[in-house]
Amino acid sequence: MNFFLETLKVIVLLVYYLLESLVFLVVPVRKKNVSGEIVLITGAGSGIGRLLAVKFASLGATVVLWDINQEGLKCTVGLLKEKGAGRVHSYVCDCSKRQDIYRVADQVKKEVGDVSILINNAGVVVGKRFLDSPDSLVEKTMEVNIMAHFWTYKAFLPAMVAANHGHLVSIASCAGLCGTSQASDYCASKFAAVGFAESIDIEMRSLRKTGVKTTIVCPYVINTGMFDGVKSKWPRLIANLDPEYVAERIVSAVRQNQEVVLMPRIAYLLLFLKSFLPVKATVLLLDYFGLDDMMNTFKGRPKKE
Repeated sequence: MNFFLETLKVIVLLVYYLLESLVFLVVPVRKKNVSGEIVLITGAGSGIGRLLAVKFASLGATVVLWDINQEGLKCTVGLLKEKGAGRVHSYVCDCSKRQDIYRVADQVKKEVGDVSILINNAGVVVGKRFLDSPDSLVEKTMEVNIMAHFWTYKAFLPAMVAANHGHLVSIASCAGLCGTSQASDYCASKFAAVGFAESIDIEMRSLRKTGVKTTIVCPYVINTGMFDGVKSKWPRLIANLDPEYVAERIVSAVRQNQEVVLMPRIAYLLLFLKSFLPVKATVLLLDYFGLDDMMNTFKGRPKKE
């Protein structure tokens, strides 16, 4: 195809895709059925992971729960059983250790089957200034927040590719779109999570494996306890997110094959502004919204959790 024809084709498709996205703002996309799918959720022992397990189980999916916290897993399993879920499998897994991920993944494939929806939700945060962050905790952040994504994809993606069917869900963060103070390791891991998920999505498209979908989720601070102490400067503009709302948005995004989800919606505007504003203007906005020093009041979860 010559330059003129290919350029014309791109212009026509750009207009079509833009119009399509506008239509979908008014007419919701039909949600796919996840009944019978095998959904694996890391970090399912509490917070968003637990809520996602409840929601997918209620839709008829087989849920596979991973967490390093055995007590948390028991609570999630108990909650699911109370709600009538019949197909629930739980495994203690340390997502900071590659060999543990591979070991438990093999166990899941033998005992449950091939995972068709993988949700990388497990995450940790240190919340210290860079020079005050111990090396061991920085390494732990990277191991759990991003390296675990590599190993879970290695374990479960081959079956999805073979069947041309599956869904990869990365629970990243708005911190993966814009840096902030006292979260250098966390931001780095979430930037990496976004980039990794985008890259695999493009790779699947280039392989014509269009049945393997990707959803990247970038929420602001969620009231799950992980970021206890962090307060919003202007709650009417950017408020800490309700966990139930976030979980529902994630499930809807997966069922509608939505590629990227930012929460709250003002994050779309802020990301757009960051893409072309001078750095000084971006820093000014960060200061105005209180995002530059939001971690100053960070406490995090109590140690026992």
